[in-house]
Order: sequence, then C-alpha cells, then structure tokens
Amino acid sequence: MDKVKKAIPTLADLRQTLVAVRETFWIALDTLRAHKLRTFLTLLGVILAVTTLVSVISVLNGLNVYVADKVANLGANAFVIDRVGIVTNFQEWNKARKRPPLQMDDFEALRENMKLADQIAGEQDTTADVRYGNNMSQDVTILGTTPNFAPIRDIDVSNGRLLTNADEDHRAGVCVIGADVANKLYPGADPIGKPIRAGQGQYDIVGVATPKGTVLGQSEDNFVMIPLSTYRKEWLKPEDSVSMFVQARGPEWMDSAEDEARVILRSRRHVPYRAEDNFAVIAPNSIMGLWNRITGNAFGIAIWITSVFLVVGGIVIMNIMLASVTERTREIGLRKSLGARRRHIILQFLVESSLLSASGGIVGVGVALAVAGLVRAATPIPISTPIFAITVALVLSTAVGLFFGIYPAMRAARLDPIEALRAEN
Repeated sequence: MDKVKKAIPTLADLRQTLVAVRETFWIALDTLRAHKLRTFLTLLGVILAVTTLVSVISVLNGLNVYVADKVANLGANAFVIDRVGIVTNFQEWNKARKRPPLQMDDFEALRENMKLADQIAGEQDTTADVRYGNNMSQDVTILGTTPNFAPIRDIDVSNGRLLTNADEDHRAGVCVIGADVANKLYPGADPIGKPIRAGQGQYDIVGVATPKGTVLGQSEDNFVMIPLSTYRKEWLKPEDSVSMFVQARGPEWMDSAEDEARVILRSRRHVPYRAEDNFAVIAPNSIMGLWNRITGNAFGIAIWITSVFLVVGGIVIMNIMLASVTERTREIGLRKSLGARRRHIILQFLVESSLLSASGGIVGVGVALAVAGLVRAATPIPISTPIFAITVALVLSTAVGLFFGIYPAMRAARLDPIEALRAEN
C-alpha cells in the first residue's frame, strides 16, 4: 500500500515539477538571447522548411478554390459532352482527333430523349478578327450557341438582352458581345443596335455581357455570341463538332445524367458494347481530378524540399547544442554538484533545443503569411492559410528540435560533476 502511495504523484511533486520546467524554460530563453546571431543562423534551415511548407499549402489551397470556381465550374449541375475532352499528351490528342464529330442530330437526340436533364445547350466556336469602322479586335472567340447556353454558363447582360429562341429559329444576324470587345470597338459609346463585322458576316449587337474577368490569365469577356443556327450557316466547317452542355436536375442526378447521355450517344453512334466511347464527357470532378494530380506532384516536391531543410536544420541544431554543452561544462558540473539530477539536465537541453527550433517555426510561419499576402495582393487567386498548415509546421519544427537535441542532452547528463568543475571554458 505504501508503494502505491509513493507511485502516485502528490500536489507538491507536481508543483515542484512545474517550477523546474518553468525555470528550465527561462534558462533556455536567456541562453538563446545571449547568442542572437548564432541562434538566427542556426534557425535558417528550420525557417526555410516551415516557410516552404506553409507557403505551398497556402498557394495550393487558394488555387484549388480558384480552379473549382473558375475552371471546373461548367455551370450549375452541368457537364459537357464533346469530341475531344481532356487530353494530357499528344497520343491522346491524336486518338481523339480521329473520333467522328458530334452532329446536330446527336444534340437533338439528347434534347428529346434525356429524362434526367433540365436543359441541354449546343455550342460551336472559332476565332476571328472583328471590326467596327476603323477599330479592330483580334483573336476574338466567335460563339455559336443555343439561347439556353447563357443561363447554364451563368452569362448575363449589363446592357441590352440575351439571344432568344426567335433568333435561333430565324437564323438572325444578331449577337451579344463581351465587355472587352465593347470597350475596344465602342469606347465611350453604347454598342446596342450598332453593327459588328466578324469574318464575312455582319451582326447587329443586341446585348453586352456582364464582365467576368480572367481565368488563368485568359479573358472571359473577349467573345461575340451569335445564334447556333446562324453560326452553322456562316461558319461551319466539315469537321466541326457540336459541344453539348447538359444541366442535370440536381447535384444528386449528375452521375445518372452522365450515364443516360452516354447510353443514348453510344446507341446512336453504334459503339460496340466493350469499346470505348467515341466522344468525351467532361464533368467538374474530372477537371478537379486532373488538377489534383498536378498539384499532388507539386506538393510532393514541396514535402521533399521541406524534409531536406528540416534535416539540415536539425543537424545544425544538434551541432550547436553539442558546442553549447562544451561551453557550459562547468555550469553543468556546478548544477549537478548542487543536487540537479540527470533528468533535470536532460530537460534543460531538450527544452532549449525545442525552443530553438520552435522559434524558427514561428519565424517561418510569419514569413509564409507575408508571402501568401503578397501573392493574394498581386493575383486574383484567393490565397488563404489553413490553420492545420500552421499547426503541422509548428509541431514539425518543435519535434525536430526535440529529436536532434536528445544526443546533446544525454551527453550533458552523463558528465561527471567533479571532472566538469575542473574543466576550463
């Protein structure tokens, strides 16, 4: 019973331990303050490691949000069916080019037979120079679309109107232009009702789209949108393919709607049961999957660089702590002769090494937050630093100090107090 009581720490024991830890902490802090330049140089490896890790996580976190919102967002509950799809190498591109084009008959078949889609829009496009008077805008995207393309793609007008079913039915020579085209061809003037020449065609402007800005440096406002029927009358080439934007009934119907569209098109295009689709389905999750593979490689490189910096920083910390043991041999001998136990000496040096590396982690986090702020201010990317990134960085940096401080601490604790007191610093 007495042994059990001795094994249970009393309040006095806990208070004594707390006082010892606190005193050890202040001793370690005073030691670091006394050698400011050495402390800073020692921390460079840890600072670079933490800065790299937190900066990369912050940038990737912002890029993920940006890509999901700007690139992978094909419209509310929408996916795209086209001829080529997402290709990542020349072999895939060459294979996709040999697929038969998607025709208006395919588009009509989907529109008439799909039960899980709210609406389906058709789209074809090319690029051309557009003119008004002496003003010209180069490399403008000419979009031929059905009227429901705009609401699926969240395109609205700041002036005028969008395309209508009547425009589509009558192959009307009208268009909606992007803000970049309006600003370049009609500076300071109202474009509504004015003609614009694109290629060999001339169109009356009925609307100016609300500006959307840029995505990955490419403007989303540099376009002229005309009815799809008009486009096919004036711009169609033999190998042109129709892209179809399918809007499912809701997010829970996306996969089922994709399967339904795939079944209809495979049947129409006589694709054998075990053969691959001769068309492509582009969904937000497929875009994000490709993006995650790209960023996964970048994150792996960042982890490798961080590991190298941490190991280098840890080795430097261990060497500095060994030098500190040599410099403070008499101090260690004096403390041991006054009753300090091995665990007190070990605790002192472990606290000092972990405090050293944790300080580097804090500085690194501060530098990373500054870098994230600069990137956020200079780019449209919504950079943000997750709390978990800061937590992981600080835990890693502290752990490095603890790990690489074990050997110096054990070496200090093994010193003979008599020999230590005889040592000359």
